[in-house]
Amino acid sequence: MIQRSLQLMGKRNVAWQESEMPALGTDEVLIKTIATAISIGAELPQYEQSDAADPSPVYPRKVGYESYGEVVAIGSSVRAFKIGDKAIDFYGQKNFGIVKAENAYLVPEHIDSRTALLAILSCDAAKGVRKLNPKKQARVMVTGMGTMGLLAVHYLKNFFKVQHVDVIEPDRSRWNMAKTFGVNAIYLPADYPEDLYDFGIECSATNEGFACLQQAVKSHGEICVLSDGNKETLALQPEFFEKELRIVGSSDGWDYREHAQWFYGAAESTPYVKDIFQHEIDHAEIKRCFEALAKREINPIKVFVSGWEG
Repeated sequence: MIQRSLQLMGKRNVAWQESEMPALGTDEVLIKTIATAISIGAELPQYEQSDAADPSPVYPRKVGYESYGEVVAIGSSVRAFKIGDKAIDFYGQKNFGIVKAENAYLVPEHIDSRTALLAILSCDAAKGVRKLNPKKQARVMVTGMGTMGLLAVHYLKNFFKVQHVDVIEPDRSRWNMAKTFGVNAIYLPADYPEDLYDFGIECSATNEGFACLQQAVKSHGEICVLSDGNKETLALQPEFFEKELRIVGSSDGWDYREHAQWFYGAAESTPYVKDIFQHEIDHAEIKRCFEALAKREINPIKVFVSGWEG
């Protein structure tokens, strides 16, 4: 069996690589890919070799980390999966993935592929929100209505039931999506209220957005940085010291398996979550899609990659 995987070979250089599929370990499962995703905020800086968090990248490297598929073989000691189950994992843009069974997550049959894939980044967003642990009556400001910002709003509204969530988003084309997710008010970076919010969540990956939060949050308030610092250096402003603010970082998810159970249940009443995928391509078009993203010919929030079963 041949495994085809997309590899980043250098700056703006992705290529398909073929290799013989290794033998399946006793504690592993073989997943045949059905759908994957392009997480633009994380992957485009890597493609453009502009990732500030990784100034000396080593090549080749895998592309992507959101994968959904069907279990087609299991190791002799695997009990959590059976052949035919659907699962998500982090092996990226490959036609097949061999993964440890403990690192794969079962997807119920009634859950569609878009919702299944979003459980991964939703868990990452949820971890940051959980660190803040806001009450229903708290006021929260979120910067950036990309995937992480929208999923943070989704968790604030549907898990913590926070009644007042505002956002700062300079791209007006994303305002309608934010409204669909239930935000109360949307501001440009120049016109937001100051000293009003109990909590802030940084998802813009820009120093401007981070600075806005430090002005928007009340004295002794708390800010969680969900963006991963791959675009700009985030700097502390005078307000951080004057207001004695607290800032926490967050990376990866808190418990993907447990969170997915909640997320799939919540998705039944929030079907709009799938609209985060604003662009769909066949897997054969991934290379061209990266070129179009880099040239800013397209600017979707997230890209859904299908056609793997063909």
